[in-house]
Amino acid sequence: MRSEPALAAQPTFQEELIQDVRSGLLGPGPKRLPSRYLYDDLGSALFDAIGYLPEYGLTRADERILRGHAGEIIQAMGPPFTVAELGSGGGRKTRWLLEALGTKRPISYYPIDISSAALERCVLELGRLPEVHVEPIEADYHDGLAVVASRRRKDERLLLLFLGSTIGNFEPAEARDFLREVRGWLRPGDGFLLGTDLVKPEPTLIAAYDDALGVTAAFNLNLLRRLNRELDAEFDLENFYHEARWNAEQRRVEMHLVARMAHVVWIRAIGLGVTFRAGESIWTESSYKFNLDEPERISRELPFVPAGQWLDREWPFAESLLIAR
Repeated sequence: MRSEPALAAQPTFQEELIQDVRSGLLGPGPKRLPSRYLYDDLGSALFDAIGYLPEYGLTRADERILRGHAGEIIQAMGPPFTVAELGSGGGRKTRWLLEALGTKRPISYYPIDISSAALERCVLELGRLPEVHVEPIEADYHDGLAVVASRRRKDERLLLLFLGSTIGNFEPAEARDFLREVRGWLRPGDGFLLGTDLVKPEPTLIAAYDDALGVTAAFNLNLLRRLNRELDAEFDLENFYHEARWNAEQRRVEMHLVARMAHVVWIRAIGLGVTFRAGESIWTESSYKFNLDEPERISRELPFVPAGQWLDREWPFAESLLIAR
């Protein structure tokens, strides 16, 4: 009988944050921090607002696919009795799938997110749906999947959602490792719905990550505010500005926080100062863009079986359903 992955002792969030700040801001090479730290409660709310901006078509493309093809996705999957979502946010896009599933039988939905405020919005948004029981899990992806694995019945199939092209925030090697870990939590016959944003012209992409209203800039700069709060740091937000860059060779949009002047920032929680040169940046997020055939090619290595792909032509975007072998 196949066993679930063993659970190793995990460092606390504070320990991970300190470790990432030490290695990312004080280590050799360009300064960078993992994008997951962008998503505290305020960051999650700002990201939800980004989805409404005219320049950022990704969220609306995702919604159009789910709204227009929910029935086809469920038919391709077969009837799952449990749905879980990695990085659910407020669950806005998931409504269409849950409504389609709820017409067939009662289902449980496990939104997984590190933001308690986002999960509260999710419960408020989706908890009113008939036949849908929402069980929020405040955790990172690893711990959230462990909770889902402990709660699901042995006879239940699982549909795991990873929407919005969040997979693009991983470095390519990290993405494959992450997908391999996800596959380890799934049983044969489980489904994995993976969103991928597709390559577009550079001006379209830069505008999407540097909008005229400055919402994305506020989202990015909020990371420094979080470090001030959680690590007793002394970042002056006026000393940094947001910049989006397109790396055509790597097919990624990069978000940076660029120092306006040379200065030192003291971080009391680690008892060290971080020196910045004028024009030096903290690389906070990568958003890799995909070609149409990549989800199928990657999935066959893991192993999954491609079961369907749905596209949005207005803002090139794909949702791919993969079935665990």
